[in-house]
Order: sequence, then structure tokens, then C-alpha cells
Amino acid sequence: MSPSILPSPALDIQGVSHGFGAKPVLHDVTLRLHRGQFLSLVGPSGCGKSTLLRAIVGTHPPRQGAIRTFPMNRGSEGVAVLGPGRDRGIVYQQYSLFPFLTARQNVAIGLMLDETGIPFRFFRWPRWRRLRRQHLRQAEEMLVSVRLGDALDLYPHEMSGGMRQRVALAQAMILRPEIILLDEPFGALDEATRQDLQEMLVDLYQKNRHAQESGGMPSLTLIIVTHELNEAIYVGDRVVGLSQYWNWRADGHSACPGATVVYDKPAPVFDLRTQREFERFAAQRNEIRHVVFEPSSQYPRHQHVTYDQESGAPANA
Repeated sequence: MSPSILPSPALDIQGVSHGFGAKPVLHDVTLRLHRGQFLSLVGPSGCGKSTLLRAIVGTHPPRQGAIRTFPMNRGSEGVAVLGPGRDRGIVYQQYSLFPFLTARQNVAIGLMLDETGIPFRFFRWPRWRRLRRQHLRQAEEMLVSVRLGDALDLYPHEMSGGMRQRVALAQAMILRPEIILLDEPFGALDEATRQDLQEMLVDLYQKNRHAQESGGMPSLTLIIVTHELNEAIYVGDRVVGLSQYWNWRADGHSACPGATVVYDKPAPVFDLRTQREFERFAAQRNEIRHVVFEPSSQYPRHQHVTYDQESGAPANA
């Protein structure tokens, strides 16, 4: 199935390089994401996938390059990422839930911190009570959307790992960020739970497509970092590979300057009515493994960066 029609830009990464001390990590990373895309980011351990996510979220600015987002309320005008912002949310593998709060309360706390301060909650108690009920209703709706409608009043110790990960995703989504970043969110889960959460992401992607096909604007752009290639191809409509294994000598470097984008191609788009048949994309999985993960691979950095040509997306739209 061909990729969805690509609407306006959501994220623009231009020439991002970063390192720690004398050790280079990222080199000249350039990517343009369109609103509604689900991008899977893969690469060898230590290649800088999490570093790139933290640069996007704004907690670790890069040494070189620029990152811009395109909030819907700003039209086509890009906004430089200079720090964390409400338009971006991140979910880590180690979910951070408050053990003394229920699922509903854990999700609602983001709204409380965003919309009120301690003086408001203390001195304007009647208004705060009304607002608190509204927050809890919104949290309930968000938990239903991630298939946790029957676990609203459970505490974290009463939930499975998969349920806690859903709560963490709902926490990130409750503030309606336009870009969600998932940093290996399913790595510690068993296979059945992982598959269930993958299907949840596919469902969210289908909602994006339906909004587009109805003339609306997709509400969510997503980047998921994963080390599992079947997952990368299944949940995303685009797979990007970061790697330190590329022909940096051809670019005139005397030593590897860091990981860069060596793979960028469309992935097949599935829906939940289609039974998973991973053999359908075995060729792409093997190609990614060879180009991105094998130290002996020394391809020119742009040889397998063909997303724009294959998808028909304008490179600078």
C-alpha cells in the first residue's frame, strides 16, 4: 500500500551534529517530517537515536544545526526549537508514573501543572474543584482512546507493564502535542503485550489517515525509536536508519565524524483488518539490517536515502 498523501510540514531538522566531549555522536543529520507521519528510527547501539530525540524535545540542544517545528496555530511559519515546548511530548521506556495516583489521576496531573499554579489551587478552591473534575473527564477520555477504559482507578502497582506504558502514552498525549517521541517504549515488554501496543499505534495512524481523507488535518506526528525491525516497518510509514557505518572517507573525513542518516525509505502501510504477514517486507528488513547495522557496510551516505523520490514527497515542502 502506498504511503499516505503528505500534508504540511511538522518538523524540520537541518545539519544537526552533536557529541559528548571529544566523542562525536551525530553528524549532519537532516530530516523533514510531514504532519501525520509515523516515522520509525532505527540504528546500532550508541549511534545517537536517543540523543536526536532529546534534541528534538529541546532538552539537549545540538552543537551545530537547527531544528524547527511547525505548530498548526502558526501556519507555515517554522519555530526554532530552543527548549522544551508543549507542541512536543516524549515517552521513555522507563515510564514515570506516580505510585500514589490512579491511572486517571496520573494522566490528569499534566493538565493541572499546565493550567494552574499553587496559589490558584489554594485560594480559588471552588473554581479549582470544577476544573479538576474537567481534567479528570479529559483524562478518562484519553485513557479510553488508548484502550484503558476499564483501568481508570487502578494504581501503577496494580497494572501490567503494558498498561503502565499506555498510561505513560496517555500522559504525553493529554496536552495534545503535535509531535510525540517514543524512545524504545516497548523494549521491556513481552511479545504479546508489545504486539497489542503496536496495534494501538497502527490504530492511531489510521485515525490520522481518516482525518486526511475527510479533508481534515492529522492530529499527531510520531517518531518511534526501536531496535526491532519488524516493529519499525509495521508501525511506521517511513523508516530512517542512523548509523556510524558509512563511507565517511568519501566525504573527506580522516575519522568517523559520527552517525548520520544512511537509510530513509517508505514502509508499507497496514491496517488492523489485515493479518500480519512479516514475510511481505522481509526484503526491506534485510536491506535495513545490511545497510544500517553491519560494520562492513561502507555505502555513500545518500545511496539509500530515497524517501522523497519513492514517496513523491517534495523535498522541501
